[in-house]
Amino acid sequence: MPAILNPGRGRRKFDFSAPTAAPQLSPYVEHYWIVNWDLRGQEPYEQRVLPYPAVNVTFKPGRCRIAGVVTGPFHEVLEGAGRVFGVRFRPGGFHPFLGAPVSTITGRYVPVGTVFGDDLAERILTANDQDAVREMDVFLSERAPEQPAPAAELAAAVVARAADDTGITRVDDLAREFSVGVRQLQRLFAEYIGVSPKWVIRRARLHEASDRIQAGTPVDLGVLAAELGYSDQAHLTRDFTSMVGVPPASYRKAQDPS
Repeated sequence: MPAILNPGRGRRKFDFSAPTAAPQLSPYVEHYWIVNWDLRGQEPYEQRVLPYPAVNVTFKPGRCRIAGVVTGPFHEVLEGAGRVFGVRFRPGGFHPFLGAPVSTITGRYVPVGTVFGDDLAERILTANDQDAVREMDVFLSERAPEQPAPAAELAAAVVARAADDTGITRVDDLAREFSVGVRQLQRLFAEYIGVSPKWVIRRARLHEASDRIQAGTPVDLGVLAAELGYSDQAHLTRDFTSMVGVPPASYRKAQDPS
């Protein structure tokens, strides 16, 4: 899932759950996600999120949309009381539903109706959490291919490898491991993932950095920068600050342990 920054504070402001999708959707859907909140009588709450290379479809009254991969900083402001129901697709998993290169919606928000028709949003918004999951299972299962395209599976495997192996810091490393050329990998990502292999690697390393800092154990930022492939601590600090909003040291001090 996208990294919820400062999760301890967030848990006091909203409830988050991630129901699994029907088994036949596993090649396409990572999971559903539901955020419920009641902040009536309180100040609005801003939740920052570290993006991940996946398309999300979200349902909120007055704002039902398909979110292409967000390439920059992202935050959501919660106020009053409400719910968001979301579908997080696997990297590469949204391609058969979109029917076009996923890069065509990168950094964009597209109304749900332009891809899925006008009825789906109302069905999800008027259903309770459990019924919304069942509605999405049926809706997507009726439209999903029986088998994912081999190229989509390859793209997903490359993204997973970049996320799991902190030693991968260059596109050449990924291309060599999967026996494809760099340009072929770039074209594959434009079609199925929506962002470049370089972007995926850098975001994976930032996810690793935020995870270690949030864990609460002492972190030597210079050592961490070297482990994650940054030229120096300053480079990590600039990259981290541009996405998270504060430098790593400040973010570590701001963690809410509760």
